Amino acid sequence: MATTTEEVYIAVIGAGGVGSCFLKQLSYLSKTRPSPRLRLCYIAIIDKALHHPDYSEINIETALNRLEAEGQAPPTIPWIIDYLSGAPSKVILVDNTSANSLAEAYPQFLRRGISIITPNKKAFSGNYQLWEDIFSSAAAGHSYVFHESSVGAGLPIISTLKDLIITGDEITRIQGVFSGTMSFLFNSFAPTEGQGEKWSVAVHKAKQLGYTEPDPRDDLNGLDVARKLTILGRLAGLPIESPTSFPVQSLIPQELQGVSSGDEFLDRLPEFDQQMEQHKAAAEKEGKFVRFVGSIDMASREVKVGIESFEKTHPIAALQGSDNLISFYTKRYGDNPLIVQGAGAGGDVTAMGVSSDLLKVLSHIAR
Repeated sequence: MATTTEEVYIAVIGAGGVGSCFLKQLSYLSKTRPSPRLRLCYIAIIDKALHHPDYSEINIETALNRLEAEGQAPPTIPWIIDYLSGAPSKVILVDNTSANSLAEAYPQFLRRGISIITPNKKAFSGNYQLWEDIFSSAAAGHSYVFHESSVGAGLPIISTLKDLIITGDEITRIQGVFSGTMSFLFNSFAPTEGQGEKWSVAVHKAKQLGYTEPDPRDDLNGLDVARKLTILGRLAGLPIESPTSFPVQSLIPQELQGVSSGDEFLDRLPEFDQQMEQHKAAAEKEGKFVRFVGSIDMASREVKVGIESFEKTHPIAALQGSDNLISFYTKRYGDNPLIVQGAGAGGDVTAMGVSSDLLKVLSHIAR
């Protein structure tokens, strides 16, 4: 069949918190944007997949119900690549998972002309060779890859950084609160006004509210922030090898590193509240407050993640709840940084970033 941009085929992998929200937004876009027509041709979750040999359309609004009722065991990744590359028109793969295996296959999809949008941090913060392969494969396959939601959910962090660079500005430093979980924890534990809660109480509350991973250690080890810094640093021009190639402060007490479960970790965490109190008390003696931040210094090529103290006049002092705040220091903006602030977590806002990337790809391929 001849290629046409009157319709674009969409494949969605992952329909959990972000994926289910994205499907609702995709349904809205399919109704409000008549051209090009968006045709869902493939949908999959961890144990089921739904597709048709003739690429006939799957109704977006009933896709999840049909997937549960009619879905078969997911095919292999090479099969998916072959299937999507044989579609009658352009194809966009939406990866709403955090799967390593899928991320590592991005170059193969892109070389076959399949564009990708994703919040998956693994592809862009893992092996540096994979990072290079992804973008060279997109160029070779005349396909596109966007991953705005891999940093800051729906906040325009990556697009802002790209705009600064492409318009000739020079990045000197990037600093901020990159984790909604850490933002909530420190706003509860060390508010700029008032006493604050014990650290273990704040962690328990965050877990109950769904702000942490099922095992809170997956947040407290600092690697989520490190992955985001790796992505931004690479975009800014630093060839960062991996999220473990620079200093990352873990907030997991050494004695609890090897406990068997997240529940046991939470049960024993109050024994170590004093360790965190010492950080807070040291800052308060200087009239400051503590936050868990990531920073990149382009001149020294220093990248680090951990607890830092700030004056109460610092912009970070205004953060509330689980909001993120990222400051871009550049030659153009001088000492008054460009700040992006807002909700940095949640299914709806993360899916909004994915949907925004979908519109970007459509603007390229539907010309």
